[in-house]
Amino acid sequence: MEWTLVVPLKPLSAAKSRLAEAVGPVRPGLALAFAQDTVAAALACEAVRNVTVVTDDPLAGSVLAALGARVEADSPAAGLNAALRHGADTVLRRHPTAAVAAVNADLPALRPLELAAVLRAAARRPGRSFLADAAGIGTTLLAATAGTTLAPAFGGPSRARHRASGAHEIALPDVDSVRRDVDTGEDLAAALLLGVGPHTRALLRPALRAAPRDGAAGPGPAGCPAAGAPAPGGGAR
Repeated sequence: MEWTLVVPLKPLSAAKSRLAEAVGPVRPGLALAFAQDTVAAALACEAVRNVTVVTDDPLAGSVLAALGARVEADSPAAGLNAALRHGADTVLRRHPTAAVAAVNADLPALRPLELAAVLRAAARRPGRSFLADAAGIGTTLLAATAGTTLAPAFGGPSRARHRASGAHEIALPDVDSVRRDVDTGEDLAAALLLGVGPHTRALLRPALRAAPRDGAAGPGPAGCPAAGAPAPGGGAR
């Protein structure tokens, strides 16, 4: 089964607001870098047919389209779940039998092989499936096989909402990169330990160079948390 992924992205000026204190003025650029690494990894995944990004940000739309994503305007402009429903509906109008999965845009350490494992698990169970985030509270991926409505309920304690809605929870080991969304400085440090993709790494290179050489976490420039050097091999490939 090949999947079409729907990736929502706020206007960069408003994206990743909880990271502002940790990273300072690079926050909008970092939000875009996260999305670039997420989309690049998704497009490199053998289980993914294509990626649709839902955004009203012209810069993000242009950059992500250049990577190979299809970009749709967030015409509902009514929040995350409305954007995801709109994206899924747009995909299904073009391909009525498509399997659709919603994926967060802030997975800078995403690895194609781990994403493929999650999508294969979703394909084995007809209907809706989801993957909880690293904290075990939210959701980073919600999948719907052909003929099933996506019915997203992202935001806050979405793990409980998706489970209560009847979606099956995917329980897989060794898919940390698919669970590791980044909302806070602590999340970013954890993603750096996993190994982020090239766009995030390039933007944070000055902070990484300023990190303590003993491998201990410490603040870089503008308060950016740097957890030593990225893991060998990095993130998205």
